[in-house]
Amino acid sequence: MSARTAIGLRRDLEILEVLCSPEAIRGAGLGVMRIAQLTGREKSQISRALASMKEEGLVDRDADTLAYRCGWRLYALAASTRESRLVYTASPCLRRLVAQIRETAYLCALRGHSVMTLLTESAPHAFRSMGWEGLTVPVAQTSAGRVLISDWEDAVVRASFTDETLRQAPQTQRVRSVDALIEELRAIRSAGYAKVDGELEEGLVGVSAPVRDFRGHVIAAVNVSAPRHRLKDRLDAAGKLTIRYATQLSHALGHISASAEGTPGDTATERRYRTPPAHRTSR
Repeated sequence: MSARTAIGLRRDLEILEVLCSPEAIRGAGLGVMRIAQLTGREKSQISRALASMKEEGLVDRDADTLAYRCGWRLYALAASTRESRLVYTASPCLRRLVAQIRETAYLCALRGHSVMTLLTESAPHAFRSMGWEGLTVPVAQTSAGRVLISDWEDAVVRASFTDETLRQAPQTQRVRSVDALIEELRAIRSAGYAKVDGELEEGLVGVSAPVRDFRGHVIAAVNVSAPRHRLKDRLDAAGKLTIRYATQLSHALGHISASAEGTPGDTATERRYRTPPAHRTSR
């Protein structure tokens, strides 16, 4: 890349950064004059740069206000890279969680009304662990699914699910109506994690905690699942530990919260998993 090209790229990025500023977001965009003021450049230079960027889909221009804002292509690029960054960043967090709890951990994301596993970190004793990557299961049947929609408004939940659909789930599922689902989501928001016991699969228990992006939106769930005889007595402690590592991941993705849970410390919850018994079976 030539020095001239590099300078041009930096100037274009400077414009995009201005269009991502709080002022631009609040005002649904910025005009050429204001962008020139904020970047300290000539209006004619900004106008030419914006015209070129508009042709490439990097910015959009409102036909009525003539204000510019970030374009469709930027959002498409962000969407394609967000998930790969999420998986890359999640891997060490999941490994630390597995080392602590000695059970297999999963990273899950929403796909319509289903949950898909993006990443699996197996426990040391996982001999023939089932691979879940790419497989989907209904949202309401899993702790991860319920966590993924835990920040939905009640009206959105009612518009997205019906009692009839929820009743088609296996009889082992606790949530069998929209009202029950809404109550479950409120409980998850209060506790900070979700738990299930034999709802997806007989004899399997699990806990999940939300992963949030820089906006505070739930974008993924960290899940721990194991046979009931291994984890049931530790389920709530496992839920709190899962919150801790999901929060770590959220912080790594730019989420800032009031919680100090980002760095695991020497807590009673964690000490319970320091010397776990050896296991021979896994999910």
